[in-house]
Amino acid sequence: MTKSLAAALLSVTALALLPLFVSNTYVLHMLVMVLLWVLLGQSWNLLGGYTGQVSYGHAAFFGVGAYTTAIMVKSGLSPAMAWWGLLLGGILAALVGSVLGWICFRLRGPYFSLSILALSEVLRLIAVNWKDLTNGAEGILYIPAFNSKAAYYWIILALAAVSFLTIRAVMRSKFGFYFLAIREDQDCAESLGINTTKYKLYSLLISAFFTGVAGSFYMNYMGFIDPGIVFSLPDISIMMILCTMLGGAATMEGPAVGAVLYILMSEAFRVFLKSGHLLFFGILIIVIIIFFPQGIVGTLRERWAGRRLRAASPGISKEVA
Repeated sequence: MTKSLAAALLSVTALALLPLFVSNTYVLHMLVMVLLWVLLGQSWNLLGGYTGQVSYGHAAFFGVGAYTTAIMVKSGLSPAMAWWGLLLGGILAALVGSVLGWICFRLRGPYFSLSILALSEVLRLIAVNWKDLTNGAEGILYIPAFNSKAAYYWIILALAAVSFLTIRAVMRSKFGFYFLAIREDQDCAESLGINTTKYKLYSLLISAFFTGVAGSFYMNYMGFIDPGIVFSLPDISIMMILCTMLGGAATMEGPAVGAVLYILMSEAFRVFLKSGHLLFFGILIIVIIIFFPQGIVGTLRERWAGRRLRAASPGISKEVA
């Protein structure tokens, strides 16, 4: 077992014990939301950060997962049975992504980014107008299965841990090397015999699956959704990108750091200032681009590696200076 994996497992164990010492429901709710955005950030990071396929419409997969669970409940299943929507919602989101990716990944340029953005809006309109299935703009409401916040905390912690370990394993396999090769130079990757369309599609399937799972969990946790919530471009799609970029794209820890910052700052604006959070996030993005171009984790890692290199080779650093 590597040191990084041991540290990750130790962190998950420590986090799992938190509800035994924290009984405040507000604090537990904030922790649940942080972990939900960790899951969403990790999902986007695999496709956008590691594979280089920028998606502006991941809310499409989030909404598919959420409405899978919502429709299961609407059809008469008990809230306890609705938890099967975690698996089914992830699978349906991956299927939707596979159809879109199979078509768009054969093309170069921004076609995928634009098409998935359009897909999210199309699905929102379908959810608004197909009232017999989705209740339209009224949304779907039901009583959640658990009264305890701790139960939801442990569930989302497990989901975030599974996604972390899965993405870590993928990136350490040949799939991960192919993803990075595609991100760096798709033409060069194809010249080496890599089927770029196929491996971009694999990355999308994994990313869409975990995003769909997150959407299903959101419905189980909140007990209410409507099309404007789960298919939201600014509140879901853009914030997934923001969380990843804040912490550091193409890093394992980056989405977690970004999720903590995003939730804490959003809540601070909601409680103390009531408004202005979008302006603040815009300014924050500019600051990050200027001072942390690789995100917080990525930039600090680069600077730390540079300092270690200079400390290990003082003679070389003096010659360069």
